[in-house]
Amino acid sequence: MDYVKVATKSEIPADTMKKVKTGEKEVLIVNVKGNYYAINSRCTHAGTDLSKGKLEDNIIECPKHHSKFDVTTGKVVSKPKIAFFRPNIKDEQVYQVKIENEDIMVKI
Repeated sequence: MDYVKVATKSEIPADTMKKVKTGEKEVLIVNVKGNYYAINSRCTHAGTDLSKGKLEDNIIECPKHHSKFDVTTGKVVSKPKIAFFRPNIKDEQVYQVKIENEDIMVKI
């Protein structure tokens, strides 16, 4: 497993995110107050694209059923909100990130 360039720092300003595709993987790159994190870009509940969700600090909310994940750890913070049903969901896969000059590199 090697690091691959997925973006530049200027492409993802503070408190924003960007979905990138590298090989077969879709990865969500998130800038939390100048620190970069990478998680799987699909919600582990229903596969919804998290890049369409709401980012608040280090928490991403799925736009479909409102599951919430901590982008710094991939951990589930809040399960889906479906009437009378609270399914168990898995944490998001996280990827190691390193910065080389202006390049954002992710270990895939």
